[in-house]
Formats: sequence, structure tokens, C-alpha cells
Amino acid sequence: MHSFHWRAFIAPALLCAGIAAAGPLFAQPIPPVPVADSVAFGLIIGFRATEERPLAPEAPQSVRRGGFAPAQQAWDQKSRHGRERVARLAREAGLQLHSAGDAGNAQLLRFERPLRGQALQDAVRRARLHPDVAWVEPNVLLKRLQTAPNDPGYAFQWHLQTSDTGRVSAINMPPAWALTTGSAAVTVAVLDTGTLPHPDLAGRTWPGYDFVSEVEFAGDGDGRDADPTDPGDWVTPTGNSVPVQQLVNAGFCDVAPSSWHGTFIAGQLAAASNNHLGIAGINWANKVLPVRVSGQCGAFLSDVLDGMRWAAGLPVAGVPPNPNPARVINLSFGGDVPCTTNALYQSAIDDVTARGALVVVAGGNLSRQLLRPADCQRVLSVGAVRQDGLKTDYSSYGPQLGLMAPGGSVRERMGLYSTSNSGLTTAVPAEDAYGYLQGTSFSAPLAAGVATLMLSLNPDLSPSQLVDRMRAGVRPWSSIAKVPMYAFCSNTPVSQSVCNCTTDTCGPGLLDAERAMQLALGPAVVIAPLATARPGTTLALDGRQSVAVPDATITGFVWQQLEGPSVQIASANTALASVALAADAATYVFQLAVTDSLGRTGTDRVQVVAAVPVASGGGGASGWLWGLALWAWVLATARAVRRRAAA
Repeated sequence: MHSFHWRAFIAPALLCAGIAAAGPLFAQPIPPVPVADSVAFGLIIGFRATEERPLAPEAPQSVRRGGFAPAQQAWDQKSRHGRERVARLAREAGLQLHSAGDAGNAQLLRFERPLRGQALQDAVRRARLHPDVAWVEPNVLLKRLQTAPNDPGYAFQWHLQTSDTGRVSAINMPPAWALTTGSAAVTVAVLDTGTLPHPDLAGRTWPGYDFVSEVEFAGDGDGRDADPTDPGDWVTPTGNSVPVQQLVNAGFCDVAPSSWHGTFIAGQLAAASNNHLGIAGINWANKVLPVRVSGQCGAFLSDVLDGMRWAAGLPVAGVPPNPNPARVINLSFGGDVPCTTNALYQSAIDDVTARGALVVVAGGNLSRQLLRPADCQRVLSVGAVRQDGLKTDYSSYGPQLGLMAPGGSVRERMGLYSTSNSGLTTAVPAEDAYGYLQGTSFSAPLAAGVATLMLSLNPDLSPSQLVDRMRAGVRPWSSIAKVPMYAFCSNTPVSQSVCNCTTDTCGPGLLDAERAMQLALGPAVVIAPLATARPGTTLALDGRQSVAVPDATITGFVWQQLEGPSVQIASANTALASVALAADAATYVFQLAVTDSLGRTGTDRVQVVAAVPVASGGGGASGWLWGLALWAWVLATARAVRRRAAA
């Protein structure tokens, strides 16, 4: 596994004079190199053969003669020579070189940072112009033929599916997975009750740490140690430790069975995916760092603050260093006072953020305005919506919310589904169990998981850039259908119930994983749903909701037709174009390409099916209604064919 440094790439303007002197080799113009709409991490180079060192030693013959060692030596010699030629090519052609390697029978030139679009075209062309090069191909990630996982429990994870299935608040993971399914290099920490051994989490966790310092609340008989296993956090009406019983008697600690809260969240983030088992995690490649901070009755603030520091790789007295620092920290615990009460919580968040870790926090389940840590600065706070996009009756609210994500709703009989355990007190050992829960505790991991995927595409993103780009890529409330029977949310008691979200109460909109992936690298292309139409009429093509990354602006739009009878697109170089459909029934596909001020391009497509009217006779009292219905033009249904890519 090789790491890539995504530093600024400034290619020399010209090839060096030694190459330019090759003369006759450049007599014929080099045709444009076909480059797919994807990211390339390097170039695969096919060099011309040299007389002194043949590029294809007869290794297979050596193996057939029974000697593997000579074949390996010949291959190693070829590989060393190939790497030398790659280094020389990079110097002479003005290409940035991170490292060199093999690619089958060819050589691999790894870029300092991934390239796409015109920058990739230029790099390929420079390599092809070199007299030693026979052919060049970009080293791209080959996408899977499917983007929906085959885990049987995925059918119950409605919140991960596409929002055009009627589940308004679903976060659109399938098209996001088409861009990346994650990277093992991005660790996510779960500050919670600890985790359990679970078949769907096998191999998906790092060794963590138990920060619960008060033995009477720990549930495992000791204080801080290197075992973050969840012993259970059940509380009974009587028979608890003295401090726990005092809190129960005073009404400050709820009687409840074990929650397995941390195991549920770990499954949301990183359950083994596409393996025909259980559920799908958001990131298919990374690992969870379990940091146990909560025992019976909840978590002590001191343990949370120490656990947060350790998770990010900062020192904590009396605790060994963390060898696997997290880039994203999920904290699904609420607070008791505003963050402005004192600087304690905010200073810890500032330290962690400065270390490069994004803190994602649950908005809270108190049906009131936010409290710490959700109202602290430099965090991404996440509130909860129902399947229909309405704020849940339990979610806290306020202008500090970063965004909203599904949290499940008992009213809708639609919770979130993840790894769990059936034990009411202690865990059933190694149980393959799953369950449904609701709460902002489980909205936050959806955003945390999306953040890990963004870092898989662009590991140089800072915590503030992650927040800004996820917020820029939300589906805004203006695009979400309102439910008339419910009031609009406001910062008043009305928001203590189910309500239609506004930016003042729910942040900018709904988490959208696909747009977040696009914005990790370039602009996100958004095509508005098409209005009712019929063959022969004019149809609006509207890309005005497309957004650029926060540090860029959109500089260009290009609409083009990909399929269907040839039609003329009016204003094809603007966000709002129009097209006159043919008079006959037909299927069309149109594509919008959006370019930003940093030279990056994103694309999206939309399919339009236009149908002819159907006539029918009528009979009986309702015949005239049937006649109207069947003579009505069939609307031009539009379904998004999601193939957005950063070019």
C-alpha cells in the first residue's frame, strides 16, 4: 500500500530540450488520449524495447525448466531497469513522480497527487511524447459492476439507500459507493460504551482503550485499561453499586437493559460489507477505534475529554500512546449546559481539531435547543429526521446544527438497523444479532461515515473543509416536499414536536453522500426534477442547484444530448437550458458538465421518457373520468441516471 501526498502539482511548461531534439519522432501530431471520467493515481507506461536490456526476459521458460530462482532474478533485474526508466521519464518529461513500480509487464509512475480532466490529459500527452515510450494508460480505480452491497440486512437499511425510492431522507449511498467504498488508511473513533465481538465486525476494529475511570460505574470491575469491550450498561431498580443506586433513587439514572450502543454505531460505520453477511457499513475498508467512555448511567465528562484527546493521537497522562489516531471521531453523547458555559469542552475540541481530526456529534434527543457538545464551535452536529424528511419529535434543534440525517422514528415504525446483541445485562457471546434503534446518536455516525469516505478520496481535507463541503452538498430544504399537516419548525416550543425543517432550526439540509463524494474532489452537479411534459413540447433542463466546493466558484455549464432522436438544446452553455422534444415517442438522455474555478469538472445525466397519449372508450357513470385520464398525456418521467464523476 502506497500513500499519496496531495500537494499542488505545477508541471513545467515545456519538455526539456533533450527530448524536444528528437525531431522526426514528433513529425506526426499526437491524437488526444481517451481518458475516462475518473481519477488517475498514476500512469502505466509501456516502454520501447532496448537492445542492451530486453524488457521481457524469458521468465516463464525458466519456470518451465524447473528453476524459479533464475526467473525471479531476471524479473527483479527487469523491474529495477523499469524503475530507472520511469525516473528518467519523469525528469525529462516534466512529470511529478511520487514513486515507481511495476504494472504487469509494464511500469508504473505514481503521481504526487491524483489527476483528472485536462491535467490528466496533459500528463498522458507528456509521457507519450517521450521517444522511449510506446504507449501510456492512466492508472485508475476499476469500479465494481454493482454499487449496492449484497449483505442481506442491507434491505432493512433504508437510510443508506437512494432518496428516489420514496425514502426522502435516505442518504444516497449507492452512487457514493460508485465513487469510493473507502480506504483502510482512514480510522474512525467511536467514543461510546465500547464494542462487542460480532461476526460483522470481525477484523474491523483496532485495539482501543477503556477510559471509564470510576469503578462503581464501569461495570467491568476496574478502571481504565486497554480493554474497550462493552461489559453491559444495564441498570436495575435495586441492587446496583451504591453510587449508581443513589442516582436511580434520585431519578438521575434510568432503569434500562444494556444498550450495546457502541456496537450499534460501530456497525453503522464499518460493518464488513458486500460479503453476503449481515449489514453494510458505510466504509467498506477502514477500521473503528473503540474508545470506551461510558458505563452505567452515562459518561463522565472527564473521561469523554480524555478519550477524545487519545482518539486523535494526543497525549493523556497514565495512558499509552494511541498507535492508530483517528481522522474522524464520533461522539454520540449529549450535554447538560451550553458550550459557552466555560472553555473546558471547546478547548478539548480545539486541540483535537488542530490535530486534524473531525469531531462529529449527535444533536441531542431533548426536543430543545442544542447543548454541548452540539453547540460548540468546530464540530459537525447532526440532528435527526424521519423517513419523510420531517424533524423527529425527539431531535434537538437550532442554528448551530451542521445538517440533518435519518435517525429513525417509532411513529413511523421505521428505526435504523445495525449490529447489536440480545443480552439484557451481559452480552450473549459472539452473537450474530442485529436490531433497530432511533435517536440522533445514530444520525451522527451516518455523517461520520461519509466523512471517512471523503477522506478516502482526498486525505488532505481538513476538519473545516469536511464540514464545509458536506454542508455545501446537502439537499436543501427548499427541494424537500413539505407535509401540510405539520407546521414549520421554529426556535419555539413548536419545534419540540414533528415539523417541517427550516435552515434556522435544522441547518442547511439533508446529508447527501453522493454530493459529498463529488465535493471531496470537485463540483457537485445537481439536475432538478423535470416537469410534466409531452412529446413535441419544450422541456427545461435545470442545473442551477449545482454547487462548487467552498473554496471555488462555478465557471461553466455544458449541456449535451447523449441518447435519443437528435434535438436542439437552447442555451446549452448555461445552467438553465431548454430542449424541444420530437413529436414522436422517444427516450432521451441529457448530460450536464459543470466546471469550477479550480479547473475541475463534474457530470450528471438525466433520462427522459416521452410517451404518446392513449385513447379509450368509457362506460357507466365514471366513463367520462376514465376518458379524461386515458386521453391525458403520459408525463415525461425522469429518473436520474447517476454517474457523477470528478474529471
